[in-house]
Amino acid sequence: MFIQQYPSDVTLREKEALILIEYQNEWLSKDGKIHHLIKDHQQFANSIESSKKLLEAARKTDIQIIHCGLFFEENHIELGNTTYGLRAAISTYKTFIKGSLGSQFGEAFTPESGEFVVSGRTGASGFAGSNLDSFLRNQGINKIYIAGYALHVCVESTLRHGHDLGYEVTVVEDATSAFTQEQRKHVLEHVVHHFGKSITVDQFIEKYIPCRYPPTPQS
Repeated sequence: MFIQQYPSDVTLREKEALILIEYQNEWLSKDGKIHHLIKDHQQFANSIESSKKLLEAARKTDIQIIHCGLFFEENHIELGNTTYGLRAAISTYKTFIKGSLGSQFGEAFTPESGEFVVSGRTGASGFAGSNLDSFLRNQGINKIYIAGYALHVCVESTLRHGHDLGYEVTVVEDATSAFTQEQRKHVLEHVVHHFGKSITVDQFIEKYIPCRYPPTPQS
């Protein structure tokens, strides 16, 4: 069994947060159980490099960094006996089991001291069943940036849920990936503006660390 330790001390930041959704080996490793769902490999590869740049930049600021993964018991008892949707798929393919290699955060995205790791999550949205909303409210954070996987599933679900909870939500569009370009285009052109807005990694960096980094190549 692989056990990944995360920092227990969380440093309080200014009233904004960067939420990194599912930067775990189930997605990032070629041996991950859901990695095969990615059809547009260039889009996915570009998103990983952009995400590394985003996290590197964010760690040079005072923004609160939050890691939002999925972690289930081996029998996925948290999800019950459902026979439909993501809940059934997670149970069937036995993904994101606590202590497994697949549930670990990727090497480039391992939480550091002062960063918060969400717990209790049981759904597509980062807020579903988790302590994310409680943490954000208790720190007085009302503006969140989100990135991660997959754009048209858990990132979109978190965007919608965050909006309905009253947060100002921004998708960092090149630090996330859908399975296909068509899915990506749909979310960015037809969904995001209803629930928040989107920016690029370079625009994020321009806000927080002007003139520190060269522009990110676009796919």
